[in-house]
Amino acid sequence: MNLDGASILVTGGTGSFGNAFVDRLLSNHKPARVIVLSRDELKQSQMRQRFPISEHPNLRMFIGDVRDRERVFAVMEGVDIVVHAAALKQIPAAELNPLEAIKTNIMGAANIVDAALERKVQKVIGLSTDKAANPINLYGATKLCSDKLLVAANGTGLHDTRFSVVRYGNVVGSRGSVIPYFLAQRPTGCLTITDPRMTRFLITLDQGVNLVLNSLKIMMGGETFISKIPSVTITQLANIIAPECHQKIIGIRPGEKLHETMISEEDARLAIEYDDHYVIQPTHSFWNPKDYLDTRPGKPCLDGFHYSSNTNSWWLTDDDVSALVEGVQKNQGVVEVPPATEPRFIVGG
Repeated sequence: MNLDGASILVTGGTGSFGNAFVDRLLSNHKPARVIVLSRDELKQSQMRQRFPISEHPNLRMFIGDVRDRERVFAVMEGVDIVVHAAALKQIPAAELNPLEAIKTNIMGAANIVDAALERKVQKVIGLSTDKAANPINLYGATKLCSDKLLVAANGTGLHDTRFSVVRYGNVVGSRGSVIPYFLAQRPTGCLTITDPRMTRFLITLDQGVNLVLNSLKIMMGGETFISKIPSVTITQLANIIAPECHQKIIGIRPGEKLHETMISEEDARLAIEYDDHYVIQPTHSFWNPKDYLDTRPGKPCLDGFHYSSNTNSWWLTDDDVSALVEGVQKNQGVVEVPPATEPRFIVGG
């Protein structure tokens, strides 16, 4: 889909992903309008300073919440593409405030679906998380519900709007993520680690933006797109960020996993592997798996396959982690990781 001349809405657009995504749109494309909907007036003010109206008159910003059905319908007037990034994402906060997470992550997604159908939006992409695969915490459960709402919205056959989902892991350098957390702890001489066995997927903001843009181009409606990205151990991060620091083991937090999964064994029966990503197909009657494979040839995943951070074949080396940390320290925000085929990545890191 050509983004030039399109009207694009980004919910939660003042977050880490939203800033990177809007930057890419304004730098590399010529959209008619880029609309940011978010709740935080301070972040909007900071974003406007980064993208002044004199240079970017097509960037519009609106205060609002995806919970507010009327507001969502209002800002979606005339929109062609929606990138739905708004969510409550902090696991401990969601565990303590479950209804708030449900209102934002589930009911907010329902408002996005209804407004997109009413306003005849062409394409909607929802941002998901590895926490939504076999969820054990409320955040993951609400994102799984959100994903299901978006996928199911394709099934009525009464509209032309297409809905898909992208799923990825922890974003390098985003607010609240582990690298800035360890960097902030380093001056204290002690890093707190929940469990030394812990592994995580890592994705850069640039890779996350690429996944969304590529998925917008190829989506048929109903797919869950998952990037192939590297894994890292929590102790590897700690040893590289602050080798001089003592590491204090504090135990896994409520709702936290030792390892993250992006494709479960159950989902693998519906998954197709491509060079740089996977697609999980929906189970709804509107979907024809044979036609999809005929038009987009890929390799069906084997029974028993699962894509998890501890069984991943792509692990970051110490040099790669050092480069990521350096990028975060420089506040670059966007740091490139070499392709999965690059030989300097080794299994087991």
